[in-house]
Amino acid sequence: MQRLAFRGFARQVAHVRGKDTRGVTVRMMDRLLKTSWRLQHGPAVFAVAFVLGLMPESDVDERSKARGQSVAVVGELPTAAGGSQTVPFLPPDCRCRPGTLFQWSSAPNVTGGPDLSAPLVTDRPDFTEASVTVGLGVTQLEMGYTYAYDTDELTASHSYGEPLLRQGIFADWLELRVALFPTQEWERDGDVRDRHAGTEDMYFGFKVALTPQAGWLPEMALIPQLNLPTGSRAFSSETVEPGLNWVYGWEVSDFISTGGSSQANRRVDDAEHTYLEIAQSWTVGYSLTDRLGAFTECFALFPSGADVALPEYYFDCGFTYLINDNIQYDVRYGVGLNDAAVDYFVGTGLSVRFL
Repeated sequence: MQRLAFRGFARQVAHVRGKDTRGVTVRMMDRLLKTSWRLQHGPAVFAVAFVLGLMPESDVDERSKARGQSVAVVGELPTAAGGSQTVPFLPPDCRCRPGTLFQWSSAPNVTGGPDLSAPLVTDRPDFTEASVTVGLGVTQLEMGYTYAYDTDELTASHSYGEPLLRQGIFADWLELRVALFPTQEWERDGDVRDRHAGTEDMYFGFKVALTPQAGWLPEMALIPQLNLPTGSRAFSSETVEPGLNWVYGWEVSDFISTGGSSQANRRVDDAEHTYLEIAQSWTVGYSLTDRLGAFTECFALFPSGADVALPEYYFDCGFTYLINDNIQYDVRYGVGLNDAAVDYFVGTGLSVRFL
């Protein structure tokens, strides 16, 4: 039986979003600094930190704090040569957290990561994952339904629920990911029509936000992932399938964004031989209004070392609609571009963020 390669279709991104950065700049009074400097550097720093600790909450950029990003507070200290040096300080109660694991060396002041004051960013409905995590302590549930049909194999499948749970853990740049897809498939062989129902293998992984976007340098994330052989007999590979997904994206303007993903995953073909599957995608997202978005995308699956699996090429497109900042509805449609690919697929879904 030829199985449909739709395990990854529901773990998708609606569109790639870059993130803006903000900070607050505060100048220290020369009298305080010069007086403290005479008492040595340590007391000066302590005095500045004390004053900043007494600053009202309104003086700190709430949007930056909601993102968990660095709040840049700077003052000027006199140097031994009689000049002054700008140095950073952080208030004692600052809740600053890095949104990405690394920063670009050419743009050390550019920060990124999840923006909890902005609408949610989802991994569905297209094939390319989002390049940003959900944020520390945030839970995001993405659900959907997909129907796929292939004339050559005379098969049709329904993927119900498609739940992907994303949970921010330990830091803003780290996310736990778990998915399990209930599936029903019909296969026709002459006048005989077989039906199979059950679940696919459980998906488990982590998303690590690597870098923010800095001009032409992309926002990037890395997703180590694997499928565990927990599925029903008709849909399970009966072996662990590890893989790695590299995601990258750019916000080109307020209207358009783009990005892609490069994956390498272990797979098992119908002859029960393992092989390496390379997956490549590229997507373009469009912000049509504040609530309505769209995307177009191409992606392909390339088997390496498989006995019977062949390359598959696809094009898909769709729309997303923000019901509010924490709930998004989506629809999509895709077609296969070669004989090995399924003829078409159509789906819809709902994503909810819990802060």
